[in-house]
Amino acid sequence: MKAFISYTALVILSIIGIYPALWIVLSSLKTGNSLFSETLIPETFTLEHYRNLFLNTDYSLWFMNSLKIAVISMLIGTLFVLLTSYTISRHRFAGRKITMNMLLVLHMFPGFMAMIAVYILLLQINLLDNHWALILVYSSSAVLTHNFFAKGYFDTLPKSLEEAARIDGAGQWTVFVRIMLPLTRPLLTFVSLMIFIETFSDFIFAQLIIRTEEKRTLAVGLWNMVNSRQSTEFTTFAAGAVLVSIPIVVLFMSLQRFLVAGLTSGANKG
Repeated sequence: MKAFISYTALVILSIIGIYPALWIVLSSLKTGNSLFSETLIPETFTLEHYRNLFLNTDYSLWFMNSLKIAVISMLIGTLFVLLTSYTISRHRFAGRKITMNMLLVLHMFPGFMAMIAVYILLLQINLLDNHWALILVYSSSAVLTHNFFAKGYFDTLPKSLEEAARIDGAGQWTVFVRIMLPLTRPLLTFVSLMIFIETFSDFIFAQLIIRTEEKRTLAVGLWNMVNSRQSTEFTTFAAGAVLVSIPIVVLFMSLQRFLVAGLTSGANKG
């Protein structure tokens, strides 16, 4: 009976998860501009919306902007998270407890609460409408989001490995790069993937900072495409939404085995 209930719940959850994705894919393949349809499966299929997306909009530019921001934010953010969590985990210094408490408290507040303050700061340093503004904010905010998870992982790594390396003459940076980093591959994969997904699909902060057409990200570009009352390109929007998911799905599938290992390690050792 328990197995039946479990399988029934899994089937229901699968339908709830798959149906919206299937609906948006089929909507991108139907004729016309309206998302409304009397049947789930369209009577006729067309790729016209995908062609229209690349020929009549700046979708390629938006895509490359988002990809550039996401990749650079992922690299810098992952480095910040690893350095911060390793330092807090392995070293005892003045203000360590206060720093951890501050990170914990700041993590409890939603990110959009700081948007006005960040906006004014970026205005003062002349970084509005600049991709580096997004990269700096995404990279630094990754520390708040993933620091404690990463610290829990570092806490479980044996200190004897570092001590043995130091006896052999290795410095602090050598210990971190050549001893600790190879041991954190599951953590590294998980944090990198999460930062990429968060930055690639962000809309709120990008909409606040980016003002010009040539610097728009995917989320902002697609939103502006259907935002006005005269907009009717909803099926083209659906085609754009389908293509947005491709790099995330490819990255997720290629790193899935490392991701599962990272989640398991964090759960056991956190």
